[in-house]
Amino acid sequence: MNMNRRSLLGGAVALAAAPAAVPAFAQGWTPTRPIRFVIPFAAGGATDVVARVLAERMGERLGQPIVVENRAGSGGNIGVENVVRSPADGTVILMGTTGTLTINQHLYGSMGFDPVKDLAPVGMAFATDHVLIVSDKVPARTAQEFLSWLRENPGKASFGSAGSGSSTHMVAELFRAAAKVDVTHVPYRGSAPALNDLVAGNVQFMLDQLPSAIGQIQGGRVRALATTGPRRTSQLPDVPTMKEIGLPDAEATSWGAVMAPAGTPAPVVARLNAVLNEALADPKIQERLKAAGADAVSSSPEELQRKIAQEVETWGRVVRDARITVN
Repeated sequence: MNMNRRSLLGGAVALAAAPAAVPAFAQGWTPTRPIRFVIPFAAGGATDVVARVLAERMGERLGQPIVVENRAGSGGNIGVENVVRSPADGTVILMGTTGTLTINQHLYGSMGFDPVKDLAPVGMAFATDHVLIVSDKVPARTAQEFLSWLRENPGKASFGSAGSGSSTHMVAELFRAAAKVDVTHVPYRGSAPALNDLVAGNVQFMLDQLPSAIGQIQGGRVRALATTGPRRTSQLPDVPTMKEIGLPDAEATSWGAVMAPAGTPAPVVARLNAVLNEALADPKIQERLKAAGADAVSSSPEELQRKIAQEVETWGRVVRDARITVN
């Protein structure tokens, strides 16, 4: 399985970093009640962290609070379906992810909805690297020691993820293939519960997104051995990249994007896109996301639509070639 950041996910950070001019009609829609912002994973994960930062600023600009609601389960499908079945009037939005928008449809035989047809793109939000973290019960201090330990103990180590088909699962599968190791996948209902079990030593490692893992790393409760981006991250300058530890094929990143139910009126989508991009262009917001391990990434709805279509095709090929299945 040969997946890398450039071929799969590099487009996320290549999208416009500055907001486009706000069309006149986009300034006309104003919500008349609070907006529900559904996060399809448990609280505390990367998607949740970024969504809460953006919800606060977007709510201020729209004049209505944006209430974050976590609906975890089934690799994110439960939360996505909740949005798909909601009114298409701007009162419900979703923080979609690489997994929920482009991977799950290749893994789940009967989701009951199509994320491409049943959701309307609003705009890109963020991109994150993943970080290889291990329990302090694992007898390895470096990535090379960890790889040696895995190879000496085939089938004995397990890794946690935010759910089957999630980015934390797929990037770990990429690592598994690149490292040629025999390990077991243990899916959870989000990154946060998986991370809790890692801290407890119930699983041995994760390839978590940096925003959800950074606190546990800085607190010394897990050890960071490698990151998946093309260069070292400023949050963990002493931690090598996958390429540096000899696994260039394990290089990858994840992204998140705001979506609305299909049929949401164009002026509503345009207004949501405008306030989202305005928030992402704010240096203070960018710093808050960066401190959490995420890069602010903005786009138009049309750019996001093209990106999703491209990655649905790419990930479908990857899932078929690697014969990845949902547990």
